[in-house]
Amino acid sequence: MIVDDRMKAYINSLDSGNTPLLDRIEEEALEEFIPIIRKETQNLLKVLLKIKQPLNILEVGTAIGFSAILMGEYSSKACKITTIEKYHKRIPIAKANFIRANMQDKIKLLEGDALEIMSSLDEQYDFIFMDAAKAQYINFLPQIRRLLIDDGVLISDNVMQDGDIVESRYAVIRRNRTIHSRMRDYLYELTHARDFITTVLPIGDGVTISVFKRK
Repeated sequence: MIVDDRMKAYINSLDSGNTPLLDRIEEEALEEFIPIIRKETQNLLKVLLKIKQPLNILEVGTAIGFSAILMGEYSSKACKITTIEKYHKRIPIAKANFIRANMQDKIKLLEGDALEIMSSLDEQYDFIFMDAAKAQYINFLPQIRRLLIDDGVLISDNVMQDGDIVESRYAVIRRNRTIHSRMRDYLYELTHARDFITTVLPIGDGVTISVFKRK
């Protein structure tokens, strides 16, 4: 864990929950062992959405649609959300959940490889939420730069790898070493590039908040 368990439990005990539908979808995900964004990340997203008030959101990694619906609930009526998913078993569940939430017109799901789809998009976004394959984050950056407007916000989830990110490459399980090195590259780029202002937060499994500043 990247934060003290007692502190995390206390913070989560203060959580007032979401809408009844979101709470139900979260329960269903936990019952089926489907990973969704953690409580701390949910609350961070809600606050950031209220501060930024985006009109055009891109999400990379839909899963069963929980985070897209959460963003839909806590953004303005005018806000549109585009979300990308390639895992065919979860796509029908996400679509059904969008209908349950009456957001099938607000949320557009694009099916396929995230990098290919991002390369084909011609819109620009004021808010991007990254929650896809962690080894690909660094590869997504050129498209993120192309798609974000000036002063657009990029949120990247699960950047700490359950704390492994601070370990030496050789202390990490061999199968995780590629993800480990690529995530370190991604974090270094976000925190050192002149066109991003970034903070790294040790909540959930690590989250970065970046504001894009076009040169």
